[in-house]
Amino acid sequence: MAKGLQLDHLRITLNGRLLVNLHETVAPGEVLSVMGPSGSGKSTLLSVMIGKPDEGFDVKGRVTLDGDDLTGLGPQARRIGLLFQDDLLFPHLTVGENLAFALPAAVKGRAVRQARIDAALEAADLGGFAGRDPATLSGGQRARVALMRCLLSAPRALLLDEPFSRLDADLRRQMREFVLARVRAEGIPAILVTHDLEDALAAGGMVISPLGEIRQTEGSA
Repeated sequence: MAKGLQLDHLRITLNGRLLVNLHETVAPGEVLSVMGPSGSGKSTLLSVMIGKPDEGFDVKGRVTLDGDDLTGLGPQARRIGLLFQDDLLFPHLTVGENLAFALPAAVKGRAVRQARIDAALEAADLGGFAGRDPATLSGGQRARVALMRCLLSAPRALLLDEPFSRLDADLRRQMREFVLARVRAEGIPAILVTHDLEDALAAGGMVISPLGEIRQTEGSA
C-alpha cells in the first residue's frame, strides 16, 4: 500500500480557467510547499483536499491517503488536519479543554485523556498550562496550542494554510521550526500553502505553483 498523501492528476477549473494541476506524492514526514499569490488557487486546493469544494469549481482526478481514495468522503472521515493563520482557540475553554476537544472519542478514561493533554503541553514547552485562559497566552504560545490541538486529533495528513504569516520575524522563525519539527516527528505528510518563499524553503521539500510548475527543488536552495 502506498504511504503518504497523493494528488493524483488533480485538476481544478473555474469557468474553464485552470487553477490547479497537480500530480504529486507527499511522503510521511515530508512537506510539499505550494506557493503563489492571492487568487492563484491555493485556498481552492485546500478546500478540495478537505472535502469541502466551493460551488462552481470543476474537480477532476483524486486525492488518496495511504492508498485510500478520499473521493466522496466528508472532512471528518478524511482525517486531514488544517492549521490556519489564526489560532482559532475557543475563548470560553481553558487551554486543557481546548486540547481535550480534539481528542478522538476512542481515547477513553479521564486519566488517559489527561495524560495525552499533559504530554502535548510538555512537547510544546507549555507544561502546567492546562488551566490557563487562552487570552493570557502570548501569540507564540497560542500558536503552539493550536498546533498541538490539531495533532491530538490524530490527523493522517496536515494542511498548513499560511500559519506563520501574521507573526513577527523572530516568532515566525521559531514557530516554523516548531511546526516542521512536529510534522517530521509525527511522520505526517504535509502541504504548506504560502506566498512567502522563505517559509517554503524552510520546509525543506519541493516548492511548486498550484499549476505544478517547479519553483524550487529540495536541496537546490
